[in-house]
Amino acid sequence: MKRNLIIAAALMIVCCLSAKAQQQEWPNYARYAQNNKEILEAQKNGAKKPLAVLMGDSITDGWYAQDPQFFKDNNLVGRGISGQCTAHMLARFRRDVIDLQPKYVAILAGTNDIALNNGFSSKENALGNIISMVELARANKIKVILCSTTPSDHFGWRPEVKDALDQINWLNQKVEEYAKANHIPFVNYAAALADRNGATNPEYSGDSVHPNIKGYKVMEALLMKVLK
Repeated sequence: MKRNLIIAAALMIVCCLSAKAQQQEWPNYARYAQNNKEILEAQKNGAKKPLAVLMGDSITDGWYAQDPQFFKDNNLVGRGISGQCTAHMLARFRRDVIDLQPKYVAILAGTNDIALNNGFSSKENALGNIISMVELARANKIKVILCSTTPSDHFGWRPEVKDALDQINWLNQKVEEYAKANHIPFVNYAAALADRNGATNPEYSGDSVHPNIKGYKVMEALLMKVLK
C-alpha cells in the first residue's frame, strides 16, 4: 500500500512537471508583447516608426538596462532576452521586429548557441539562423546591420565549453564574410572590445561576456556611425 502511494505521488509530480513544461512559452513572446502593442498604437496616432530594433540576447538586454537613455534619444527599440539562442530570436523575429516596421534591425547573436544554452547546437546552426533573420528582414524591406558578438574566452555558467573564443571568432568571421558578400553593414564590436589576447578586455566587462557601461559606450559609438 505504501509503495503504491509513493508511485502515485511520483506520477503526480511527473504529470505536474510535464504540464508546466507544456505551458512554458519557449521563445518568450510575452516578454515584449505589451510594449510591442504600445509601439504600434503610438504609430497609429502619428508616432515615428523606430529607427532600429536591436535584436539579441543578454548582451542586448543588459544594454537597455544599463543605458536606456541611449535608446530613447535615438529612437531605438531593445529586443534582447537573456539566455536566448538564435533559434529563439528567429521564432520571435516577426513579432519583435517585423511588426514594428523599423528602418533597421541590428542583429547581435550567437553566444548562447556556443554556450549550449538550448541543449545541443553549433556555431553553424547559429550562422544559419542569423542568415534566416536577415532574409526575413530584407523580405519585409527592413535594412539589416550585422554585429559581432563579444569575444568571450569562457562562459562562467558553462565551464565545460573549453573553446569558446575559437568558436566565437569563427562565427564572427563568418558573419562578417556574409555581410560583405551581401552588402550589409557589419559592426565589429569584438575588435573594439578585445584585449591583446583577443578576449574581451576586463576594462569593458566583468565576466568576458556582458559589457559594462564603458563597454556599451564603445558599442554605441560604433553602431551610431552606421545608423547616422
